[in-house]
Amino acid sequence: MMHILIIEDEIPAFEKLRMHISHHLKGNFTYDWARSITEMQHFLETQNYTIIFSDIQLLDGLSFEVYEKLTITTPIIFCSAYDTYLLEAFKANGISYILKPYNQEDVIQSFDKYLSLFDKSITPQVYRDIKSSIPTTATTYKKRFVIKSKKGLHLLESANIALIQAEGDFCKLIDCEGNTHLYSQNIGTIYATIDPHQFFRINRSQVIQLPYILEMESHFKNRLLLRMKGIKEKVMTSSGTTANFRLWLDR
Repeated sequence: MMHILIIEDEIPAFEKLRMHISHHLKGNFTYDWARSITEMQHFLETQNYTIIFSDIQLLDGLSFEVYEKLTITTPIIFCSAYDTYLLEAFKANGISYILKPYNQEDVIQSFDKYLSLFDKSITPQVYRDIKSSIPTTATTYKKRFVIKSKKGLHLLESANIALIQAEGDFCKLIDCEGNTHLYSQNIGTIYATIDPHQFFRINRSQVIQLPYILEMESHFKNRLLLRMKGIKEKVMTSSGTTANFRLWLDR
């Protein structure tokens, strides 16, 4: 049975990757999950893994900071959003990658390459070389939405959105003053473009923004009721998202 280390600080990305891995391996694996350099180093120093899926930018720095200190013999599949220049550096050193946003086929191809990576020993110098080519600019997320209405066009700043509510193929963007704005994209598409450190999808049809949570209370079946600024009715986490939502709040 494979023992896998997943290094990913963003909870939605972790859940998606774990789902793809589980689908491919039919659940026949064990795993550890690290969100920070501290957790990552602890696992690598105390556990042996069959394969590692590794993000690059974590909560407290770059994963390469750990790789520079250790000699890694385990094959590593990098999960990143970097450009072709950096990916070529990975390939030149025999390291596979998944380019975000990834899908099931990307995971399958990575496992197909696993056997060719199994015996490779990657030295700390490799990670220093790759680290030097990483762009210093941070990942950017959608800052505003262009809203169409009968009166014309107006801009809604992402920072002012308290709740995103799915309505079929479009969404209601409700701002912190309680105003509703219709936007012609589905909730999954919108969620992929906004800052995951500020927004969280609490159930299939609702995304909330952290600064506008006013109160939280426990509810039955491991759910949480949230009172949001500008929203008349309370919103609720699903039983499947509550645990990850608590982790997200405490990151």
